[in-house]
Amino acid sequence: MTLVEAIGEPFRHPFMLRALASVVIVGALNAIVGTFVVLRGMSFYGSALAHAILPGVAVGYLLGFSGKGGLFWFALLAAAASALLIGWIRNDRRLNTDTAIGIAFSSMLALGVVLISTTDSYSIDLTHFLFGNVLAVTDASLLRTLIAAVVVLGVLRVSYRPLLLVSFDPEHARTFGVPVRRYDALLLALIAVTIVVSLQTVGIALMAALLVTPAATGYLLARRVPGVIAAGTAAALVGGIGGLLFSYHVNVASGAAIVLAISALFVVARVAAR
Repeated sequence: MTLVEAIGEPFRHPFMLRALASVVIVGALNAIVGTFVVLRGMSFYGSALAHAILPGVAVGYLLGFSGKGGLFWFALLAAAASALLIGWIRNDRRLNTDTAIGIAFSSMLALGVVLISTTDSYSIDLTHFLFGNVLAVTDASLLRTLIAAVVVLGVLRVSYRPLLLVSFDPEHARTFGVPVRRYDALLLALIAVTIVVSLQTVGIALMAALLVTPAATGYLLARRVPGVIAAGTAAALVGGIGGLLFSYHVNVASGAAIVLAISALFVVARVAAR
């Protein structure tokens, strides 16, 4: 099989075309939102929030919403609740952000484990949320992902400058009358939506890598934020498509293959950036 055949043959199947579209949308979305995550030093927050949605998935499953569409909304509610909990704990000036994230992360994860342990039939359905299954993307879930991505990127486009100012220097932003807390909350909400719509691609366990690694790769290759976004998006797309093809031909887990491919590009960028 030639290289062209190896690349083109998998996409003769409709499920691979849907998976490709999902990888492109989710990869670009995570690279752009992840730029602000890395800029703000919020990588731990992304990891914590990805795991903190487990209670929402468990509640949706226990209530009979085992379809991906139903569980999506429960996961989104859990992400919003986790973001609010982190914000509430962080409002106490005696506690820093890492402390708030650690408390919310461990509490929500423990609640999710307790909930899913009440049933013996959860393992098969919830495994896809833990490790992802981009090959099972449906037209409905793809449309939902596209709409969410358009909304998130639209909000980022409108609030780009104040978010950038708040990310670089919150105190300086306050002197210009920028409502720092409001934009902090907005960024947390955008991260939450990004994580939830990306779950089927890489799953809860690998979500933090997809959110952080492309942006980190961009930071190694560019000096200005637009360049970081462009380089990170390119890394996410190349790694995502490469990982998807690798998983098809070698028959390994697609989410893990995508993350490994993106991580490999980060290593290349790290060596080249020296």
